Amino acid sequence: MKKLVILGGGYGGMRLLSSIIPHLPYDLMVILIDKVPFHFLKTEYYAIAAGTVQDQSLQIPFPKHPQVSLIHAEVEEIDLENNKVWLSGRNPIDYDDLIIGLGCEDNYHQVEGAEKYTHSIQTINKSKHTHKHLQSLPDDAKVAIIGGGLSGVELAAELAESRKLQIAIFDRGETILSAYPKKVRNYVERWFETKKVIVYKNSEITRIEENLVYNHGSPLSFDCIVWTAGIQPNKIVRALEVEKDKKGRILLSKYHHLPSNEHVFVVGDCASLNHPPSAQLAEGQAEQIAFVLISKWQGKVLPYHMPPIKLKGVLGSLGKKDGFGLIAKTALTGRLPRLIKHGVLWKDKNKKSKLTD
Repeated sequence: MKKLVILGGGYGGMRLLSSIIPHLPYDLMVILIDKVPFHFLKTEYYAIAAGTVQDQSLQIPFPKHPQVSLIHAEVEEIDLENNKVWLSGRNPIDYDDLIIGLGCEDNYHQVEGAEKYTHSIQTINKSKHTHKHLQSLPDDAKVAIIGGGLSGVELAAELAESRKLQIAIFDRGETILSAYPKKVRNYVERWFETKKVIVYKNSEITRIEENLVYNHGSPLSFDCIVWTAGIQPNKIVRALEVEKDKKGRILLSKYHHLPSNEHVFVVGDCASLNHPPSAQLAEGQAEQIAFVLISKWQGKVLPYHMPPIKLKGVLGSLGKKDGFGLIAKTALTGRLPRLIKHGVLWKDKNKKSKLTD
C-alpha cells in the first residue's frame, strides 16, 4: 500500500485528516505522527497556563479509521531525498506523499538568556509547566509577560482576573495589539488599567536573567517571566534545505507543495502564505491540500488557480466575560466578542469530537 504521512496533528493536520478520510483510496495508508496522542485547542493554551481550564477540556481524539494509524513520537529529521522521516527511538518511516505540519516554536530574537530563563505557552507540556510555576507564586508576586500580541494579552488578562498578582506586559511597539484597530487597542489598554496591569510600550528587551528583565538595559525584578514575543517555524523545518521566505517559512506552489516536489506539502505555521499564521489559516489551507490530494486520487485535473483562503476574523479574550475582535473589518469590544469566541470554540470542539466517534 502507498503511504501518506502527516507530521503534526495540530489545526492543519487535524482538518486535513478529517477532510480526506471519506475519500481514501483502498490502496492508501495514512500515518499521523505527533508528540502527543491528542489534538489540542492550542489557541487556549494561555488558559491552561493561567490555571482557569484543565488540559483535558481542550483535548480531542484523532479521527479513527481502518486506514489511519497514529504514531506517538517526535520527529528528528526529514530526508526529502530518500522519502524518509526519522523518529526519536523508532525506525524511520517511508512515505509516498508527505504533509509537514510541525507548527512553530518561540522566537527569542537572539535575546540573551530568554530561552533559558523564561516560560512558554507554545506547547501543551510547556503550558502545563508554566501553570505549575505560576501556581506556586504567592499573592502579589510579580509576573512579566514579554510580547503584547494576542497570546500575551490573553494570558495577562486571564491572570489579572483570576489571581492576585502584579502583572506587567512588555511590547516593543507604541501600543499593544498593533495589528488591531485603534478602537480595540484603546479598549484593551483601558481594561488593563482597571485591572492594574502595567503596560510597558516601546520596550527593548536586551537581556533576560533569572527573575530579571532588562528593558533598555535597566533590570526589573520579577518572580516569573513568560515569553510570548513571536514565533518561528519548527527546528526540523528550519534545518530543511528548501526555499524559504525571510521568516524561515517554506515557499510553496499554488497547490501548497514544494515547487520542486509535488509529493511534499506544508501546512500551517511553517508555510509561507499571504496572512500571519493562525489556526484558522492552517485549517483553510488544509482544506485546499485535501482538495488537491483527493483530485489526484480521483484522476481529476486541478484548477489553474486556487481560490484565496477566506478568513472570518480574529477573536480574543479578556477573562471570562470580556473580549475583543475583528470580524470582516469590524472592530468588536466588550461582552459580545467573548460570547462569540465561546460559541466558536464550543462549535469547533463538538464538530471535531463527532469526527472521532
